[in-house]
Amino acid sequence: MSSPYTLTLPDGSQKTVPAGTTPLEVARSIGQRLADDAVVARVNGALWDLTRPLEGDATLEILTSKNPEALEVYRHSTAHLLAAAVLELYPETKLAIGPPIKDGFYYDFDRPVPFTPEDLEKIEARMREIRDRDLAYERRLVNKDEGLRMYAHEAMKCELIEERADAVFTEYTLGPQFADFCRGPHVPSTKRIKAFKLLSIAGAYWRGDEKRQQLQRIYGTAWFSQKDQDDYLHKLEEAKKRDHRVVGKALDLISIQELAGPGLIFFHPKGALVRKLLEDWMREQYLKRGYDLVNTPHVMREQLWDRSGHLSHYADNMYAAMELDDARYRLKPMNCPGHILIYADRQRSYRDLPVRLGELGTVYRYERSGTLHGLFRVRGFTQDDAHIFCRPDQIEDEIVNCLEFAVDVLKTYGFHRYKAEISVWDGGASGKYDGTPDQWDLAQNALHRAVERVGLEATVMADEAAFYGPKIDVKLLDALDRPWQLSTVQFDFTLPRRFNLEYVGEDGGKHQPLMVHRALYGSVERFFGILLEHYAGAFPLWLAPVQAMVLPIADRHTDYARQVQAKLAAAGLRADIDARSEKVNYKIREAQLQKIPFMLVVGDREAADGKVAVRTRKGGDLGARPVDEVVAEIAAAALARSSDE
Repeated sequence: MSSPYTLTLPDGSQKTVPAGTTPLEVARSIGQRLADDAVVARVNGALWDLTRPLEGDATLEILTSKNPEALEVYRHSTAHLLAAAVLELYPETKLAIGPPIKDGFYYDFDRPVPFTPEDLEKIEARMREIRDRDLAYERRLVNKDEGLRMYAHEAMKCELIEERADAVFTEYTLGPQFADFCRGPHVPSTKRIKAFKLLSIAGAYWRGDEKRQQLQRIYGTAWFSQKDQDDYLHKLEEAKKRDHRVVGKALDLISIQELAGPGLIFFHPKGALVRKLLEDWMREQYLKRGYDLVNTPHVMREQLWDRSGHLSHYADNMYAAMELDDARYRLKPMNCPGHILIYADRQRSYRDLPVRLGELGTVYRYERSGTLHGLFRVRGFTQDDAHIFCRPDQIEDEIVNCLEFAVDVLKTYGFHRYKAEISVWDGGASGKYDGTPDQWDLAQNALHRAVERVGLEATVMADEAAFYGPKIDVKLLDALDRPWQLSTVQFDFTLPRRFNLEYVGEDGGKHQPLMVHRALYGSVERFFGILLEHYAGAFPLWLAPVQAMVLPIADRHTDYARQVQAKLAAAGLRADIDARSEKVNYKIREAQLQKIPFMLVVGDREAADGKVAVRTRKGGDLGARPVDEVVAEIAAAALARSSDE
């Protein structure tokens, strides 16, 4: 008879249980409520099925719906439920993979007939039927050779087994007809799955390889409660309404022209005006904060990119070389080598440092057509790029300045929720990082102290640094609670060495400066898209391409409307007139659809009294007021750059 096991629980207490006890039985012994809420266990640090017998003394933690890892397991189990339903309805289908993903799951299928939206309804209904059968997710051990025979009719599964399986691997079954090569773990049974919904169908290539067979991917979402799912679906619908591609077209801001090619953005007059405001604000801030503005060429000799290391590390994202008279040239994927050449163009003294070079520089990177996404993933974009060259004793203050600048960007554009992530190295254990331990210690300590000084909430991301240095990423949360990676402050130990950068120190000797890459918008295009979706196209007053629309009630009021427009323009405001022979209510509705902040209606009474009837885009009627008073208030609000109306 086997000896009992000693389990160490999260609070440090110990519990003795008979050999072969399952985590679910341990949870019941603690309390039925814990057993009911349990999703998966953590045994000696590894996720473990609740129904899998323990194998010896262990640390044990029961994970419930409060744990993010439990939600991943729950969604993985829902993906298996989806696959089981598909096989029941369409037995000719071949299975690929079905992982959990952010906010849901998917499963890839090989089926000769395309799935339709009506099929999704049938599949979801069958999933509910299977769920209600209360089938167990059973874990089985399978000999590899036997498994290959069992899955002989499933070519994709055999490929995975050949590559990933040990001599004995695990599969999970769900009833008599469904089995899947899978490491697990899973929830105990289908009855644990409460809320799920299938969302869409998309194409996908096996193993992400365009040369392999094309599959059909079904996306779904799953949540621990119907309320959580309803909240998510509401946000999803709201996100569709805010999609920058839809809003940008409706407001005549941007377009992607098929004749020009995918991934290349055309900014229309109103969009270009908003872009100008973004860029002008950033350039003004550069100058106020001690940066020097520079411009670098769009194409440069290939040997520059060889020296910088981009050809060896980044060639797949660079466009093909152009053969010109004297050499091969490349479109630039980065601005940093150009800034380095400007720094190195003359000798620098320790008194010259820090040198801060800033540029709104357009770069070009090859992205596969399947990855392109509106303004968020493009092939040509403009970075608000800056590079700081400084002495070791200056670095902490420079990082603080960068972080304060980043926070000011967020607040200026109406983002008040954000956090930071500090990505650090592995202490040199892997050998994959460039730079010396002293350099890494100096840089990482500076990042930690700078975050504390600025008062940012920061999470340390172990072994997530770039190979050439640690970094800080600042992420914002938008109106729909979606996180967006925005500002980055990145150390670089490699490029100063590759380009032999130097400054003459106080001791008369030559020293290598520290170099920091810094981008705050990330790219103008992507930031523009984030703003579009955050505000659903209703830009804050100071960013609105048209800040006020003057609406004459009848043709005879057009002359007075032009006088009002002239006063608005004289105050520096962007104003237009809707002089069409349409009813004023129609004009108001059109102006609201165009997200114009202020509508100034003028008729006989307003013209006689020197007033305008003021309406806001949110439907507020502020009544008739003197023109000069209204113009002054709008101008003051625009100057304040407030995101509140």
